[in-house]
Amino acid sequence: MRGFFKNIIFDKTTRLGFFGTFGTVLITFLLIVVYYNKMPPFVPIFNQLPWGEQRLGIKTEIFIPVSIVFLVFVVNLLLSSIIYKKIPLASRILVISSFTFSILAFFFTIRTIQLII
Repeated sequence: MRGFFKNIIFDKTTRLGFFGTFGTVLITFLLIVVYYNKMPPFVPIFNQLPWGEQRLGIKTEIFIPVSIVFLVFVVNLLLSSIIYKKIPLASRILVISSFTFSILAFFFTIRTIQLII
């Protein structure tokens, strides 16, 4: 298993990107766990929907963005490690997209927590 990820660990861009993504996902998850008990039963998580109760989700739905980002992180990590030898640029693009996605989810979570607390 270690040989599978060996190439992407030695590349500085991919290593920093994946560690940054994992760190951001971990910080976001811990932030949600810290504020979870202070949240009301319904949180405004679906802000693109029309005004009213349709925008609200139950308290546990705040974990949806973090779960999606973690899933994207794992898929990008596997794809990046598979294609790194053939196309290093595509591997780096996957890393950058994963990191950008995790930063956006972090900002979304921060903003949602600021709205409700």
